[in-house]
Amino acid sequence: MAKKKNKWTQPEAPPPPLFTGQKEKDLVKQVNDELIERVIGQAIIYYPISIEHTNFHPLYGEALRKTFLPPIHIHVLVTWEGYKTSTNNYGIDRRPSITVHFHKRRLVEDQDVFVHEGDFVYYDSSFFEIVSLAEPKLIFGDPNSTMEIAAKCIKARDGVFDAK
Repeated sequence: MAKKKNKWTQPEAPPPPLFTGQKEKDLVKQVNDELIERVIGQAIIYYPISIEHTNFHPLYGEALRKTFLPPIHIHVLVTWEGYKTSTNNYGIDRRPSITVHFHKRRLVEDQDVFVHEGDFVYYDSSFFEIVSLAEPKLIFGDPNSTMEIAAKCIKARDGVFDAK
């Protein structure tokens, strides 16, 4: 009996990922855009710091006086985190905090906005300062495709931020 030729061979390159092509990513973006803007309907006014016009300390990267760019209206999902209470030498401090969930592709690709720590947002008649950023959600588990930017914010003290 003659040897049968093996009809199964190893491919030269792995196949493309299933269900994670550009069309699927665009569909996720379109669905998220519609949900955030038309169903959820929450919005903030975003005040980005002007990197060019703010005089930052060369070593520490801090600024005594910040200059802000014009405000931007952005549709988001806001999660109320409640009040955070802390105690220091001057007494008890109780400040509300929120988490603002930005849709990353909508923000970066459509509005050309990049969120930074230290920027301010206006939500529910109050100003909040962004204190930390994270990118916790992935599209189809792909680490190169994040879909949200989560910004932890605390309420700004009176006199810290002037929107005018």
